[in-house]
Amino acid sequence: MPKIVIFALIILILGLSVYFFLKEKTQAELPEKPMAKENILITTCYDNYLADSRLKNGWGFSALIKLEEQNILFDTGADSSTLLSNMEKLEINPKEIDFVIISHLHEDHTGGLPGILEIKPGLKVYKPESFSGPDQIINGVWTTGPLGTWIKEQSLILNTKKGLIIITGCAHPGIVNIVKKAKEMFPKENIHLVLGGFHLSGASDSELRSIISDFKKLGVQRVAPCHCSGDRTKELFKEEYQEDFIENGVGKIINIE
Repeated sequence: MPKIVIFALIILILGLSVYFFLKEKTQAELPEKPMAKENILITTCYDNYLADSRLKNGWGFSALIKLEEQNILFDTGADSSTLLSNMEKLEINPKEIDFVIISHLHEDHTGGLPGILEIKPGLKVYKPESFSGPDQIINGVWTTGPLGTWIKEQSLILNTKKGLIIITGCAHPGIVNIVKKAKEMFPKENIHLVLGGFHLSGASDSELRSIISDFKKLGVQRVAPCHCSGDRTKELFKEEYQEDFIENGVGKIINIE
């Protein structure tokens, strides 16, 4: 065998050995994504759907995520008076909010922020432009980073022992795209729950059934659509998910144990 061929084979073998060594080393060094602790309470504080007759509804969305050590307010609805009134009846103290996540800069998601900041000045607020891409905010709590072309929107991901919980504001980038992004970020985790606005009001039945099919293929176990999802969307998701469909609206409290 010519020396040049032998030399080429040696170089090839060495190159492959280095490649697989580095690949295994890199995979071994990838840090595990920490999980949010157990006993997570998600309370819908503002929505156009009503789950508790004591409360006020309005076009918009806001949810409080209560972890064992921190409280996160995701979006703030359309106005301060409705949001704060609902919080009072739900026995939520705005002073105990640790930070606010704003999904996107539409008034039905930012309108209640002035009232919150008046009660707790200096509260940290994360807008979509606060991040350049997916990022961990605190242990077990992630943002997708800003998604979409015209309307930049971020969604929240909780990494829990039951799987991922995805919370969306209005899903302008596409609800399936958001779920796919979460799966891309956490390829080994199942998706326990998708909650929030799906932005599907006015979608045809065929479009909705296709989206539901995508949810199933992506392994979404439970759903809690509200806000801009649409009545027909809720009907078809309920038909498919049955006991794993959650009727969401103002005052709904979801306990993840």
